[in-house]
Amino acid sequence: MTYQTDKTNKKALTGGAAAAEALRQINPDVMPVYPITPQTPIIETFAKMVADGEADTEIIDVESEHSAMSAAVGAQAAGTRAMTASSSQGIMLMSEVLPIAAGMRLPILMLVSTRALSAPINIHGDHQDVMFVRDSGWIQIFCENVQEVYDNTFIALRLAEKVRLPAMVIMDGFTTSHSVENLEILENSVVKKFIGEYNPKNYLLDFEDPKTFGPVALPNFYFEFKRAQIEATDGVIGEIGEIFGEYEKISGRNYDVLESYQLDDAEKAIVVAGSTAGTAKVAVDELREQREKVGLLKIKLFRPFPYEQITEALKNVKKIAVFDRTVSLGSIPPLYSEIKNSLFSILNSQFSIQSYIYGLGGREIFKDDIKKVFEDDQKGREIKYIGLK
Repeated sequence: MTYQTDKTNKKALTGGAAAAEALRQINPDVMPVYPITPQTPIIETFAKMVADGEADTEIIDVESEHSAMSAAVGAQAAGTRAMTASSSQGIMLMSEVLPIAAGMRLPILMLVSTRALSAPINIHGDHQDVMFVRDSGWIQIFCENVQEVYDNTFIALRLAEKVRLPAMVIMDGFTTSHSVENLEILENSVVKKFIGEYNPKNYLLDFEDPKTFGPVALPNFYFEFKRAQIEATDGVIGEIGEIFGEYEKISGRNYDVLESYQLDDAEKAIVVAGSTAGTAKVAVDELREQREKVGLLKIKLFRPFPYEQITEALKNVKKIAVFDRTVSLGSIPPLYSEIKNSLFSILNSQFSIQSYIYGLGGREIFKDDIKKVFEDDQKGREIKYIGLK
């Protein structure tokens, strides 16, 4: 039976509060936390819920983000459902532990409010932090708006526990994390049924079948461990499709690893991840009113990257603009690189593809900026910049 939301299930929340609401309904066993802007409202809001008796999660205040992820690893390895949240330099500090969580196949969920990296110090949103750790073995799901933050928290948890890999739910710092939007909240019982009870396959406290976590693996076995991890990651796209279908039945909201917007007959298209997709949709709509054949491809799942789906979505587009809210110093931006890899088999004279970097340090991007990209002749520099002073 399809779940139907009603007026009592509609709320106006920030992205941070929406994440906390999802945490309340999940009621994880353990949540090690350390505050950092703009992630702090997530744990502040959820901690108040726990203090008010709305959840009974064991919140552990640790001395650093490194300790937060280390504690999450220990708790999850012991057989509990563990989650945390972080941002920017906090993710950098815990970066040593991120591949450990992935290599141990621990389905930890981390809520991320993206933020620029120092130096210079900047507390506003771009994607440098999550792109820095994009190859750490974590699933990465981007959110366009507050509703997606809420929904993706449940979807990512189900996915992580199904494939036994950790996952990040990523919202744009301040743009999404601190902005109030309307969203629909599921009933507690519906959420509980969807996520189910956590039944770990392997855990340290299984005294009937003892396990070792994090052993030394020398050259004769390390490769095989990594191969198993690669195979699990390769299976994510197939598994998430089924989970999206189940979630649509209880919420009425249809999701996929990407979203095609006005792409059916588009000759020009923008590719983007995160909140800027909303602004880009408005720009596309206005240009469509002027009979411009333009469209948008929104990336939802960034790791693992859905190459085949990207190729299919963009195969008939002649002119592609790829928006990265990060930089790869000494290389080309990551989303641009992945799109080029996706289209390698059909890259020829039928279309051009151009990289654009935008929004570093939280700088705003406006629909008029996006419209100008459709008019760009895409000649000259391989990487171009939007809004650079």
